Amino acid sequence: MGQTALEVTLGAIVAILVTIVIENARKPRLALHIAAHHDATYPPGRPAKTVRFLAVDLVNRPLPWLLRWMSRNPALNCHGTIEFHHLDGQTVFDRAMSIRWSGSPEPVPLHFQINNVQVLIADPAKLTLASRMDVYPGESERLDVAARFDNEPDCYGWSNDSYFSTPVWRIPDWRLPPGRYLFNVTVVSSGEKVSAIYRLVNDVPQTDFRLQPPLPQDKISRRQ
Repeated sequence: MGQTALEVTLGAIVAILVTIVIENARKPRLALHIAAHHDATYPPGRPAKTVRFLAVDLVNRPLPWLLRWMSRNPALNCHGTIEFHHLDGQTVFDRAMSIRWSGSPEPVPLHFQINNVQVLIADPAKLTLASRMDVYPGESERLDVAARFDNEPDCYGWSNDSYFSTPVWRIPDWRLPPGRYLFNVTVVSSGEKVSAIYRLVNDVPQTDFRLQPPLPQDKISRRQ
């Protein structure tokens, strides 16, 4: 009887441990990588003729092949911030910038013309300044970092706020003069969190405006 009770207890412990291991393996595994820059050209009447956008990809890694008989959980409601720093680690701005997902709708009203009258229809789902995204296993979503326009030397942090700025797309709160900067990206989802530091190079022509991996000595000052 004592041996049977011991076997039952050990079996229950093993079952609990296996469940914990499986549930831990199924959690989202997030990673950040520098994305390829995106160059865009706009027609007359838009806030700029040429724009280069810099971005980072958030990846939800797939399960190792030995465990692919299971399914990894999606990373739901991913949201986060970007903090800009000087190369000495000190912050550039007094607050963090909320991230914008490149694949999310532009938060602008729809324009229609009825009987020669311009009509604007606002979609509340698009006008929200919050940007959230679900990232499924083995997939990635791109989040914007900064944009630089035409022949202007300054670049700007890019978020949903940029669509409501004056001048449009160039929000003064996120203006970065020519130079090199560090920025820290933090994304949170379903109890998971990932963070990474990169370099932003803006002391070059627009065609060389880019992101780079950090150097070993690159450190940032954490906010209190």
